[in-house]
Amino acid sequence: MKIIVLAGGLSPERDVSLISGAGICRTLRERGHQAFLLDVFFGLPYDPDRLEEVFTLPDSGLSIAEGIKTTTPDLAALKASRPDQSDCYLGPNVIELCRMADITFMALHGSVGENGKLQATFDILGIKYTGPNSLGCSLSMNKLVAKQVFKMSRVPTPRGTSLTAATKDTPLSELGYYLPLVIKPCSGGSSIGVYIVHTEEEYTEAIRRSFEEDQQDEVVIEPYLKGREYACGLIAGKALPLVEIIPKDGIFNYENKYQTGGATELCPPQSLDIKTQKKMQRAAEKAFAALRMDVYSRADFIVDESDGKFYCLEMNGLPGMTPASLLPKAAKAIGIEYGDLCEIIIDQSFKARYTHTPGRTLEGGKS
Repeated sequence: MKIIVLAGGLSPERDVSLISGAGICRTLRERGHQAFLLDVFFGLPYDPDRLEEVFTLPDSGLSIAEGIKTTTPDLAALKASRPDQSDCYLGPNVIELCRMADITFMALHGSVGENGKLQATFDILGIKYTGPNSLGCSLSMNKLVAKQVFKMSRVPTPRGTSLTAATKDTPLSELGYYLPLVIKPCSGGSSIGVYIVHTEEEYTEAIRRSFEEDQQDEVVIEPYLKGREYACGLIAGKALPLVEIIPKDGIFNYENKYQTGGATELCPPQSLDIKTQKKMQRAAEKAFAALRMDVYSRADFIVDESDGKFYCLEMNGLPGMTPASLLPKAAKAIGIEYGDLCEIIIDQSFKARYTHTPGRTLEGGKS
């Protein structure tokens, strides 16, 4: 198949996306597909009459992927560096190449690539893509909306509220929440912009930084729960084995997630009994269905050490697919290698929204 692997963009998770995309593109090329890694924002300036050549270019677009840094990218500098300075989010030839492909593999993380906007655009344009539909992406990306859906569906989740630029000066005493607290972007990922605050001074500074430095539109506030964290990958609504996450310094932040040795990840978990693991997996499946997800995703949980209860923190519509990512590790635990996982995601995307996979059966074999 001809496959565009779409990555990058103007998201704080840009670097993670590019590494995910590079891994996906390489393995698809190794399996005989004509795959090309394309930055959704920078696109590819190329002769419009020769775009078919792109799918067979020797470097497969992989030169745009660099190593993940310990700091998030300078998005303002990136935006200023685009040669055409267009106000269109999609770079040169992005739409054209995606229309030419049999399918576009969404390797984007955060922002427009994960909040449903790009998926809805592709639906309108008739462009086939992998991963959850636009509604599922939209609902899961907004942490407060997802939390409300969880509550209505009886998926255990911490209580929470939100602040906007208009309400950010609301005194903590009026919110009905007590320290310690977690403050995080309402729409974001990779633990970017997450603050754990234990004093009113830390709370005030975290709110200031969220709106002034991080330029958030809305932040979610919820009680800080201390305990073990777990990830539950899902494919076609069915839970994979859980992965237990033990960060090296106690916080599973951006650096620990994407740097070698940043965390120990155990699959299956060693700290949970089988009965609790199954309950958590069923909760993940319920959350997946409640958010109207399809194809694949990943639910994140925490077990509160104070009462032993587990809570669903959020659902990731396009979970990471880097070598260090949790979904590939969970899949490997049941015998699904990285390349097979990429093929399954493609097959399940066709099964969820389209008719059939070109040149393949839905089970993944050659037709």
